[in-house]
Amino acid sequence: MKRLEEGTELDGFRIGHCLHAGAMARIYEVTYADGRDPPFPMVMKVPLMRDGDGGENIVSFEVEHQLLQVLHGAHVPRFVAAGDLDRMPYLVMEYLKGVTLEAWMKTFTEVGDAIPVERIASIGARLAQAVHSLHQQNVCHLDLKPANALLSDKDERIVLLDFGLSCHADYPDLLAEEFRKAVGSPAWIAPEQVVGMRGDPRSDVFAIGVILYEMATGELPFGFPNTQGGLRQRLWMSPKPPRAWRADLPEWLQEIILRCLEPQAGERYPSAAHLMFDLRNPDQVTLTERGRKLKGRGFWWHFRRWVRAAGMQYEPSPLPSQQIAEVPIVMVAVPNHDVSDVAMVALRQATARSLGTRPGARLAVVTVVNSSFTSSGKDRSETWLMRHHLTAFRKWAEGLDLSGHQASFHVLESGDVAQALLRYAEGNNVSLIIMGAATHGLSLQRFVATVPIKVAMHAPCTVVLVKEAMPFQQLAAAQDEAQADDELSPLRWPAPAAPGSFPP
Repeated sequence: MKRLEEGTELDGFRIGHCLHAGAMARIYEVTYADGRDPPFPMVMKVPLMRDGDGGENIVSFEVEHQLLQVLHGAHVPRFVAAGDLDRMPYLVMEYLKGVTLEAWMKTFTEVGDAIPVERIASIGARLAQAVHSLHQQNVCHLDLKPANALLSDKDERIVLLDFGLSCHADYPDLLAEEFRKAVGSPAWIAPEQVVGMRGDPRSDVFAIGVILYEMATGELPFGFPNTQGGLRQRLWMSPKPPRAWRADLPEWLQEIILRCLEPQAGERYPSAAHLMFDLRNPDQVTLTERGRKLKGRGFWWHFRRWVRAAGMQYEPSPLPSQQIAEVPIVMVAVPNHDVSDVAMVALRQATARSLGTRPGARLAVVTVVNSSFTSSGKDRSETWLMRHHLTAFRKWAEGLDLSGHQASFHVLESGDVAQALLRYAEGNNVSLIIMGAATHGLSLQRFVATVPIKVAMHAPCTVVLVKEAMPFQQLAAAQDEAQADDELSPLRWPAPAAPGSFPP
């Protein structure tokens, strides 16, 4: 397909400067031909469909056209229009200025510098967050690589590009219907994709692991295989430990990377949200032999993996949103003062019930302290206060069965407890918040929103409020107190309106 000339008009769009000319498509700046202002900058992607090209190009265009119309959020470009496949195929979408991870990584390799560990973790967490938002929409990208992830100039958020090989669980998988061979970029493709298994969100977790490995070491864990046999090796092969390439890498980062790269999907992070959590909380990463080793696996380990991989066959995957919902991040908001032992026991029992029905869920125990309560003295210093609370909460969690669960403990500093909890839940993709319901001041709660009420009103997820068991005598006294306040208070709720009418 010939290159479009600048100034050409096509279906109401005026072609501008060619921003990118790749092997699969060209990208042009575009504006409206009638001169009206677009709601945002736009680009036109024109696929290269030449004689002799495989059918993947046509199917990929149809897939991307289908998905861009239904995807939404800050991590995907907004869709504008599409051209007819028979006459002139193209996709018009939002133009997001930034640099791809591929180009960003080259800025370090060109000068011979290693990417700092903090930047690897930060960029990796943002990439995982973008991928998780895709999975929540029942889409697996399945072609994640540095060239398909844009680092936005505006706020450094990651925007995902090129959905031609993606899979939406609610739509027919056109690539799976047309082809039964591995489809994807050889260096980043997951083991299950090699044998035709598409639609597992943990395949994208594997690809993130490859990107993290490359950022950390400057090398690709499996090279650039160009044969089916070379691709199949990752079904049983383990890569060289990153710390064998770069000695200054911390054990926690190697632990994260190698967990992403496990050949069996069930041994990786169960969701991109879990991966993001570890990248943002490196001090809470559980270290195993994976993070400490400096040499690759031995012959017998690989032989056992080879035997297991020999029987891998294609099988359908569950809905991505359903799969990640089954392994949520559960946040428990634990008070750190003015709380009874009965309330803490009730909170632990509710947490145990929630974890018991969610195998593999991650537990985050969180409390909020007011920094104004600390002092420079040893007995009330910030360090002492945090250590004190962390020790107490670990002891509180000893009564929980955490087998099969990762648990971490966090002390946040803020003068606004509700806002701190809400920001933490949103920033870490928490799926469930468990917290105590305020039981003191029952009459006051009808007029003033307490912390639990504020969290329940504005939380981005489900909230479970746990109320401690109150003896009958106390409950009766509380009801008498509320009734007495009603009689003394000048505030009155309006009487119920008559049937079929509205109160004045």
